[in-house]
Amino acid sequence: MAAIDWIRVLPWLAVVAAMAATGAWLARRHALRHGLLDQPGERRSHAVPTPRGGGIGIAVAWAMACIASGLAGVLPGPLALAAVCGVVLVGSAGYVDDHRPLSPWWRLAAHVAAGAALAAGLVAAGAAPWLAPLALVGAPVMVNVWNFMDGIDGLATTQAALAALAFALLAASPLAALPALALAAACLGFLPFNFPRARIFLGDVGSGVLGFALTVLAALLVLEGGALGGPGLLPVLFLPVSAFLIDAALTLGGRIVRRERWWTAHVGHAYQRLAAGIGSHVPVTAAYGVWTLAAIALACAANGQGLTARMAAAGSCGAVGALAWRIITSHWPLPDRKCP
Repeated sequence: MAAIDWIRVLPWLAVVAAMAATGAWLARRHALRHGLLDQPGERRSHAVPTPRGGGIGIAVAWAMACIASGLAGVLPGPLALAAVCGVVLVGSAGYVDDHRPLSPWWRLAAHVAAGAALAAGLVAAGAAPWLAPLALVGAPVMVNVWNFMDGIDGLATTQAALAALAFALLAASPLAALPALALAAACLGFLPFNFPRARIFLGDVGSGVLGFALTVLAALLVLEGGALGGPGLLPVLFLPVSAFLIDAALTLGGRIVRRERWWTAHVGHAYQRLAAGIGSHVPVTAAYGVWTLAAIALACAANGQGLTARMAAAGSCGAVGALAWRIITSHWPLPDRKCP
């Protein structure tokens, strides 16, 4: 991030954060007026009816940041357009679903279309051929991981903010650093509405856009090229999002093996079990934050090493994360009550 002109960038980031905060405030008023509330239940981790859809502020703020980056020449035009199109596709599907139930197939179609838009933008920007199909698959995966893991106060937003900051630290140029900083700023603008106690939830419009935005940022880091580019960067990129990927993969994998309806709402994730067992969301969100900070430090250390060291770092993180997940799910049963 040494090439960034902070005197110019900091006011711009403040505007992005203010846009996200304003969007959350307006969304809360809209949700309360129209009764768009998530009700407590056996498949929920909250105890009081709470407005949803506040993540639309993040979606609008980050889309505007991408447009500004494209106009300023930081992002190549095709990639800026792809990012905005993806936000519109994922965000629109989430916005509709926040207002009335939308078929999961229509949501998936929007997520895949967003991945296709990103893949097309990468091809137009001259990315390596292997990156386009990875983006096509990675976008809907990350969208749904962030949706599944958005279940307690502050968790999805803090994890996205930390991952975005990590990607900014790993960036070699403003190409990836500025959009990453913009996403972190948008998350910080929304966070006071969602943590330590939620006054409004992200909703599908917010959680989905966070997952898509992180996919875009990871693709931009690979696109930067240089000594860090290529498939060898993927183990490093795994580390800042490892908490969510490990919890989601193991939990959903178990549900699939047990032939459960894995795509439906549930409280089987490790973070949900912890929140119910402890009786509070705050320490769980903090614990996941500590894990991610440690993973970011490991990513920065491994970044300057060879492929073997990077693979060892990612593998060690995955193994420790899987062990932690196993311990949590073994000692904390599925919650049979709501936690505050």
